[in-house]
Amino acid sequence: MKPSAILESALYVTDLDAAEAFYRDVIGLERIAGVDGRHVFFRCGQGVLLLFNADATRHQPPPDARLPVPKHGTAGEGHLCFAASAGEIEQWKRALTQRGVAVEADFEWPSGGRSIYFRDPSGNSIEFAEPKIWGY
Repeated sequence: MKPSAILESALYVTDLDAAEAFYRDVIGLERIAGVDGRHVFFRCGQGVLLLFNADATRHQPPPDARLPVPKHGTAGEGHLCFAASAGEIEQWKRALTQRGVAVEADFEWPSGGRSIYFRDPSGNSIEFAEPKIWGY
């Protein structure tokens, strides 16, 4: 047996309100759930992006003790990559730049496919890449 897809991806953030605004207003994701000061969840295609306040999830049990979700978290910057076509990557680069988000890297992979990298408000490394960088 092997998994068919990744259902959830998590990033840990230092300022949940700033992260929520960034992923909602800049990236355009749909907020589907949240608990003030602890987490906010967004729909992204067939998956879900989970944003957690790292301090809250590392040190406190979930506020809804009906569910036995274990404590978890990490310190430092994480990484997440969104899939995009070559044309969409160009549009994203323009849109990010217009919003004052610095694009740190923009390149073609040796095996084909383009990526751009930038940072979210918590310093996580975020990428838009053509799926062909992984052979899709």
